[in-house]
Amino acid sequence: MPRIIGSKPVEFKLYAPAAKKVTVAGSFNKWDIKKVPGKKDSKGNWIVKTTLKPGRYEYKFFVDGSWQNDANCTACVPNSFGTHNCVIEVK
Repeated sequence: MPRIIGSKPVEFKLYAPAAKKVTVAGSFNKWDIKKVPGKKDSKGNWIVKTTLKPGRYEYKFFVDGSWQNDANCTACVPNSFGTHNCVIEVK
């Protein structure tokens, strides 16, 4: 994970014990589902770590080929597909 000056460590977490592959995509990586893969822990949580510059970002999990919102997300915004994207604010 390259370190960008002024960036902060960010951790995304999703409980999906049956999932085979989980990534996070969003406005911070041009919605590229291949750039930010997760690792599953022994309890079935997928952890995705990255660094982001301060700002507001939209994101979603991509779980085994399907988009999924973060159940722990506290803010969502509508998207052009008629669903919602999660929002994270990096201070």
